[in-house]
Amino acid sequence: MLDMRQVTKVYRTELVETHALRSLDLHVREGEFVAVTGPSGSGKTTFLNIAGLLETFTGGTYKLDGEDVSGLSDDARSKLRNRKIGFIFQSFNLIPDLNLFDNVDVPLRYRGMSASERGDRIKEALSRVGLGSRMKHFPAELSGGQQQRAAIARALAGSPRLLLADEPTGNLDSQMARAVMEMLEEINASGTTIVMVTHDPELAARAQRNVHIVDGMATDVVSGPSLRAPAEATA
Repeated sequence: MLDMRQVTKVYRTELVETHALRSLDLHVREGEFVAVTGPSGSGKTTFLNIAGLLETFTGGTYKLDGEDVSGLSDDARSKLRNRKIGFIFQSFNLIPDLNLFDNVDVPLRYRGMSASERGDRIKEALSRVGLGSRMKHFPAELSGGQQQRAAIARALAGSPRLLLADEPTGNLDSQMARAVMEMLEEINASGTTIVMVTHDPELAARAQRNVHIVDGMATDVVSGPSLRAPAEATA
C-alpha cells in the first residue's frame, strides 16, 4: 500500500539546510495498522505529510498503492489524495460554521458525486461512528470525543484505502482515547490500512507494527506479544 525507498526531504533557506528525512525506507502492507513513534523533531510530521501527498520529497521513490507519485502534478496528486487517502488530525479540523452533515460533505464535493450518493455516504459514515442522530449538530455542541468521531466519519465517507492519523487521541482524555482507538481498530479490521503517529506507548502497543523515526530515519520496533498480527497479510 505504501512503499518508500531512500526518501529524503531537505528544507533549504539562503543560510540553512535542514534534513528532515534521511534515506527513509518504509513499507506498509495493505490492511496493516502501523504506529509511528519518535521524539519531537524526528521527522514524523514530514513523513506523514509526504505519505499523504501534502508535501513533495527531495529524493528517493514513493509508491502509493503501486503508483509512483514522484512525477505527478499538483492536480494529479490532489485527485489521488482525495480518492485514496483519509486524514484524522489531533485538532479535529472541523469547520465550526457547518453542521456534521456538511462537514463530512466537504471533501466529497471534490469527487464529483451526485447529491444523493454523497448523502448516503454521509449518513452511513456518521451512523458508523455513532453520530447518526447528531448530523445536524454543530461541532461546538459536541464533546471532544464526539468531534473526533465526526472527523473519523469525514475520513471514512470517501472510502479511503489508506487512513493517516496524526495524534488522533492527543486532545482527548484517557477514556475517550481508548474509545477512539477501539474505533480505529474496527476500521482496520474491515480492511482499511492505517498509519498512526502517536506519542502514547499504550496506543502504539495496540498496533500491528511499531515504526520508530529518529533523525529522519525509520526503524521497526521488535514486535512483542502485545502487538496484534494482521488479520490478512497481503503484499
